[in-house]
Amino acid sequence: MSDLSGVWRKSTYSAANGCVEVALLSSQVAVRDSKATNGPVLTFTPEEWQAFLDGISDGQFDLS
Repeated sequence: MSDLSGVWRKSTYSAANGCVEVALLSSQVAVRDSKATNGPVLTFTPEEWQAFLDGISDGQFDLS
């Protein structure tokens, strides 16, 4: 994967102890652990990412 420095974003709600970061690319969405920026990167198609976001909005991942 090409150099993605400066492209990564994380939520303003994330605490100092870490979170995930997301990079929106032209044909993929990349996700990494903010505490391990040199670690592995997961990539998803925009459709897969949207399905994940929709699942969050629908409560599919709620623990209760």
